[in-house]
Amino acid sequence: MAYKYITVSGKETGSIGQGTWYLGENHRTFAQECDALCAGVNAGMTLIDTAEMYGDGKAEKLVGEVIGNFNRENLYIVSKVYPFNAGRRNIFKSCEASLRRMGTDYMDMYLLHWRGSVPLRETAECMEELREKRLIRHWGVSNLDTADMLELLKTSEGKKCEIDQVLYNLGSRGPEYDLIPLLRKQGMGIMAYSPIGQAGALNRRLYSDDTVLSISQNRGITVSQLLLAYLLTKDSVMPIPRTSKSSHAVENAGAMNITLTEQEISALDRAFPAPTRKVPLDMI
Repeated sequence: MAYKYITVSGKETGSIGQGTWYLGENHRTFAQECDALCAGVNAGMTLIDTAEMYGDGKAEKLVGEVIGNFNRENLYIVSKVYPFNAGRRNIFKSCEASLRRMGTDYMDMYLLHWRGSVPLRETAECMEELREKRLIRHWGVSNLDTADMLELLKTSEGKKCEIDQVLYNLGSRGPEYDLIPLLRKQGMGIMAYSPIGQAGALNRRLYSDDTVLSISQNRGITVSQLLLAYLLTKDSVMPIPRTSKSSHAVENAGAMNITLTEQEISALDRAFPAPTRKVPLDMI
């Protein structure tokens, strides 16, 4: 069954979100990219993911333009803090700077972008302080593998982490071996970035495999829609594709209405098998 809307941290949002990496960096395409994100929101993809790293804050400014076109409470805004800013010395200033760039009083979710030298305990404690200040409503992490998550869970505030955002798609299923089972056991969600493998740039076989092409052609859907629909069959997983074109945003959103059959899912699993051993997280 396809779920067009899901609940993330108590707030309803589209079951597919939108990424913003590389967006907002070129003033010539700024308006087009804003239109693409707005088209995605209008099509039901109300979660937008960004980061202070993306274009050194330019993507957050783009998100701010989008926010201005909608009722803020109907959007779910996620941003990420640099690892070197994720400690007590810098995280509060970083968070406030991100909020200023986006023109909003709060973030729905704030993530540690990847692990750095700041102790996870310190980051978790600071995240809770940000939440108490009502600058963020929830927090999580990104690019943390199983060992890191187990370490985080041992800290006093670690179990309040709600999301791990990782690279995950049909051709990159490493998280399924032990990370995703751990996250589900803890009641944490999974955000899947690069869910369509950057349109094949990360794995050309995703767009040339006979099984993928056969199912997409028989269904009358695009390969990108099929890859997104496949991830929607995974419990607690939200794909967050990125695009700079309105037509592609609407296309991506269309995957929320696609229900794959058990036979189709099994065929895709045979073509791209789940891992049988530990595989380190892919990162870009």
